[in-house]
Amino acid sequence: MSVDRNTLNHSTSHLMAEAIMHLYPEAKLGFGPAIEDGFYYDVDLPFTLNEENLREIEKEMHKIAAKNMPFVRKEVSKEEALKLFANNPYKLELIEGIEGPITIYSQGEFYDLCAGPHIERTGKIQHFKLLSIAGAYWRGNSKNKQLQRIYGTSWERKDELDNYLKLLEERKARDHRKLGKELNLFMLSDYGPGFPFWLPNGMTLRTQIENMWKEVHQKYDYLLIDTPIMLSKELWITSGHWDHYKDNMYTTKIDDNEFAIKPMNCPGAILCYKNGLHSYRELPLRYAELGHVHRYEASGALNGLFRVRSFTQDDAHTFVRPDQIASEIKSILKLYDEIYSMFGLNYNIELSTRPEEGYIGSIDIWNESERILKEICINSGKEFKINPGDGAFYGPKLDFKVKDCMNRVWQCGTIQLDMNLPERFDVSYIDEKGEKARPVMIHRACLGSIERFIGIIIEHFAGAFPLWMAPEQIRVLPVNNAFHLDKSNEIVNKLKQLGIRASLDASEDKLGYRLRNAQVNKVPYTLVIGDNEVANNTVTYRHFGSRKQITVTVDEFIEMITKEIKNRELPKKEEEAK
Repeated sequence: MSVDRNTLNHSTSHLMAEAIMHLYPEAKLGFGPAIEDGFYYDVDLPFTLNEENLREIEKEMHKIAAKNMPFVRKEVSKEEALKLFANNPYKLELIEGIEGPITIYSQGEFYDLCAGPHIERTGKIQHFKLLSIAGAYWRGNSKNKQLQRIYGTSWERKDELDNYLKLLEERKARDHRKLGKELNLFMLSDYGPGFPFWLPNGMTLRTQIENMWKEVHQKYDYLLIDTPIMLSKELWITSGHWDHYKDNMYTTKIDDNEFAIKPMNCPGAILCYKNGLHSYRELPLRYAELGHVHRYEASGALNGLFRVRSFTQDDAHTFVRPDQIASEIKSILKLYDEIYSMFGLNYNIELSTRPEEGYIGSIDIWNESERILKEICINSGKEFKINPGDGAFYGPKLDFKVKDCMNRVWQCGTIQLDMNLPERFDVSYIDEKGEKARPVMIHRACLGSIERFIGIIIEHFAGAFPLWMAPEQIRVLPVNNAFHLDKSNEIVNKLKQLGIRASLDASEDKLGYRLRNAQVNKVPYTLVIGDNEVANNTVTYRHFGSRKQITVTVDEFIEMITKEIKNRELPKKEEEAK
């Protein structure tokens, strides 16, 4: 019978905790949950762990597992629990916050505070690997002490573990920071931590994505706007952002008045709407903006393009009548399907509901908003799961969890239903009776952050981008400059006149080296021009990832790639290209 992966990983975290206490009795244990594809445990130690320590812990874990001790559940009173963990301040803090029954799990003489469940015996834990060490503040609060977090993974079979470790190596090879440097896409500087610099290749890539985004949005009747990057404190107080985000906002003073760089685009879109009177006939009114926002992130949280302090949200804010909510969200779902399919990305939906605290608006409005989102998903045939308490402070939302080619899940798109900000800003339209009525505001972003999304697709495509967005689409190589350079230049110029990003490599390096260099640079098509090509007005091309060389006329090649670019086709699989 197969073992549940989460249960196996959680049980392995307890095994690791026991091994740590055997080796380092002075350790204080914090949390030890299962996570996707693995587990971690936060530990307070008087020294910094290293790779050698991980190997020691692994070895001890195997010794303990071999004893095949049962995992035993026991329910204890709060008083008993406080005595059992009297020497561990982290467990004591957790116990004080527990209402109701308290359970501990033991294997042999080791016990841990835990709600379970666990597998039957330690002997079933055989195929695991400790992966890395990171810093983690206790309970995620930067005001608390930083503990050491040990990550690991556990699998039922050895081949599953081996395959997962191979996948991790592939992820390392695809690291967007590494590829970003190799392909000259972006850079990071100590002069601006968390503020990415876009290099020419990266700017070309980004521009193609933004152009596609604008084209699709105009097709769906969105109006493009651009709002100021800095607005007064009073606006952010009205929106509620000041109370919820001020610690993450950059502020300054102008003429003795306090201003803040925007962390979100919503208030600016509302001001655009309020610039004029609107009739019920105009709705839905859709504003779309590639809005540059800034948020203060702790320096330890910064991570390439995945976590930055300056980024661009592909935002849109739609003002609708209440009777238009369902049809508008269905239209947004269709738009999302169209955009994600261009990148070969699938997604799952989570409905994030009202936070336990810090939200604005009445519970009745929240309940109604959540009901509407559930109903729309069901009627649209979209499966979803509930993510309790993770809604925005002004409304519930649908979160789009995108899965890349390495089975990693990323939070990208969102659709947020907001009946609160229109009330706060006194937003209205004139209804069919000639009276003022309150619209519903739908916040939505498909890519989320342009910067973060580009980081995702760098890794998803391993830097080998679809032709339509590739910074360099075609590279032309003359076999011998003395005989083939003029024809090569002619082809490059013809391609450029058609708006195709083509370049010439007429260096004195051998042809084989130049071909290899084009592959290293992940250029989608490399053209070789020799005697036959000059005589017959043909090109011999090689597609990235393939050794097969195909000869066609210049016009046939142009027709082929023009169609591929126009249709925004995905890269051909290697077996298809051969």
